[in-house]
Amino acid sequence: MMNSPHSANTSPTFWRSKPGIALGMLLVIVLFYLAREHYGHMLGLLPYMILLLCPLMHFFGHHHGGHRHHGETSASTKDANRS
Repeated sequence: MMNSPHSANTSPTFWRSKPGIALGMLLVIVLFYLAREHYGHMLGLLPYMILLLCPLMHFFGHHHGGHRHHGETSASTKDANRS
C-alpha cells in the first residue's frame, strides 16, 4: 500500500483546477494585449519605473534597511574587524 501525503478526498488548489487554469490563461492574454497596445506609453515611463525600483529594491532587499546580520551586535562586528 502506498502512503502518499495527499489523500484521495482532497481537491486541487484553485490554480490547479480547471477554472484556475482558465483564469490564468485569460490573465496572460489580457496582460499581453495591454502590453502590446500600450507599449509606447510604457516605454516612455521606463526610466521613471527604473528609478522607482531602485529604492524599493534597496528597502526590500536589505530586509527593511538593516545591514547587520541577525544575531550580530555592533561590538562583535568591531572585534571581528580588528583581528
